[in-house]
Amino acid sequence: MKPMNLLFIMSDQHSRGVTGCYGNRFVKTPVLDRLAAAGTVFENAYSPSPICVPARAALATGRQVHETRCWDNASPYTGQVPSWGHRLQAAGLRVESIGKLHYRNEHDDTGFDRQILPMHIVNGIGDVMGSVKDPMPVRRKARDLVNKIGAGESGYTRYDRQITEQACEWLLGEGTKGGKPWMLFVSLVAPHPPWFAPQDCFDRYEGVDLPSPKPLPADMAQDHPWLEARRASHLVDPFFTDDARRLAVRSYYALTSFLDDNVGRMLEALRRAGLEGNTRIIYTSDHGEDLGSRAMWGKGTMTEEAAGIPMILAGPDVPRGRRIAAATSLLDVFPSVLHCCGVAPAEKDRDLTGKSLFAMAAGPDDPERLLMVQYHATGAASGAFMLRRGRMKYLHYVGFRPQLYDLANDPGELRDISAETSSRKMLDRMERELRAIIDPETIDAQAKADQRALVERHGGREAVVNKGGFGSTPAPGEKPEYR
Repeated sequence: MKPMNLLFIMSDQHSRGVTGCYGNRFVKTPVLDRLAAAGTVFENAYSPSPICVPARAALATGRQVHETRCWDNASPYTGQVPSWGHRLQAAGLRVESIGKLHYRNEHDDTGFDRQILPMHIVNGIGDVMGSVKDPMPVRRKARDLVNKIGAGESGYTRYDRQITEQACEWLLGEGTKGGKPWMLFVSLVAPHPPWFAPQDCFDRYEGVDLPSPKPLPADMAQDHPWLEARRASHLVDPFFTDDARRLAVRSYYALTSFLDDNVGRMLEALRRAGLEGNTRIIYTSDHGEDLGSRAMWGKGTMTEEAAGIPMILAGPDVPRGRRIAAATSLLDVFPSVLHCCGVAPAEKDRDLTGKSLFAMAAGPDDPERLLMVQYHATGAASGAFMLRRGRMKYLHYVGFRPQLYDLANDPGELRDISAETSSRKMLDRMERELRAIIDPETIDAQAKADQRALVERHGGREAVVNKGGFGSTPAPGEKPEYR
């Protein structure tokens, strides 16, 4: 594959299932749908950890969460582990970012020649309250979601417009300069809460009967204690009325359309700059959104809604109209960036588990590819691990019973088959495969030890909980509000 420029567009909290090209017939995402039709769609893409900071550290380094030890939103990427940006810089390529990074700060060497309009964790510290465990505190700030939905503007929508404007200017200016391939990382915030959507986007769903959130299992015996603990910690759903739930869903869809519009502006700038013939595109998100599914809101679960992300490739040499069933994740981005830009991996990169998405798009599909996801952050009573192989999805919660889903027969994850006699062999096999990769108990213990030490450095449990949480990281220029 000939080395070329790479435009990498990332959103925040965009669930794979709320995209037209992934089969959602209600959401209006014409730009992403056209991009998918012109390129390759990865049907089973996941976040390596469904929360911002750990996912973005994994994206940058190509390494699992337990390798970076970026467990939660108070343990950010600092540049100590090499990123694909460092590899591009070493090869003499330009690599710049525009928008949200969610690293420690803009002064650490994280592999960018320049950071334009960066967003990083609050005060270089982040959400320490999310590190408090055993027991977990109630995140009362989470209920703000109920009051911040509907038509309107927020610091995030204004920020995304700035990011988009800067990206278009970059493509029409810096992007047209000759020389070696460049890589531009553009990171938008929509459809992350608060769910205030611009009026024109909100109006697109007037009178549209949008899908209702997936309910809790009718047989509550199938509900899971790990998920119950998360709901109790992130106390949100009890404050929703039925009307508010419908409004929240509409607002999320409207913000997804706002995101789509901004991607469209960037792709139009790419066309106007005459760069379509020598630039490839990756579109993805850091994680998804439960959107009321099973009475849960936000991220931090292993559901298809929260852990599943869109992954679309397009541009020269990318097969058109292809759909890949192999499970993929943001860990595959590191080798993909190098592959696109023609940079050979360093010797230290040889142990990375990811594979170039461009190679997968051009080669034979591997629907049985094994993939692992893990989560240790806010709302996690213990480490949660997911394995995906083919149609089977296995969930391992340290100290709790496992779950098993057959996504071919049950794509909505409505029937946990882990307790069925016929599933015993598959359940045992998946656990063996997980333990061949990591020891979940050891990883859980390491995460909790690091988190306890972090909490102690900030005054101890009582001081951290009394200070409270601030919810979402504010846009640049705004201040966090603690509760």
